[in-house]
Amino acid sequence: MSLHNIFGVAGTALNAQLTRMNATASNLANAGSVSGTEEGAFRGKRTIFKALVDEAMTHAGAPYVGGVKVAQVVDDKAPVRRIADPTNPLADANGYVFQSNVSEVTEMVEMMAAGRSYQNNVEVINTARQLMMRTLDITRS
Repeated sequence: MSLHNIFGVAGTALNAQLTRMNATASNLANAGSVSGTEEGAFRGKRTIFKALVDEAMTHAGAPYVGGVKVAQVVDDKAPVRRIADPTNPLADANGYVFQSNVSEVTEMVEMMAAGRSYQNNVEVINTARQLMMRTLDITRS
């Protein structure tokens, strides 16, 4: 695998983890939102990754075999919570509002995992760069 590929594969992983972190940030921002209908309640977003295992799977945004791409961002399937709050202006005829299905604890775990994965890929890039620089130093001697 060439250095170009190492940087490319790590770059696709950085992009994927950044998308995951953005989805998590959106989920946390909407964790306390409520709606008057179950359909209108915010549903958490989850990123689905896909490994790029052959040339046919690559494209302009993810051109490196061995990398990863965000296949899609889907709604979390967990049910929304129905809360009795008859004083809320969004409450339905029975006095209920529907709260987001986002769990702050789950989102913090997601954010920590995405952050660690991002950091690991930054380390891959730094290590590859250091090895490249050492190789150049050896050839100069």
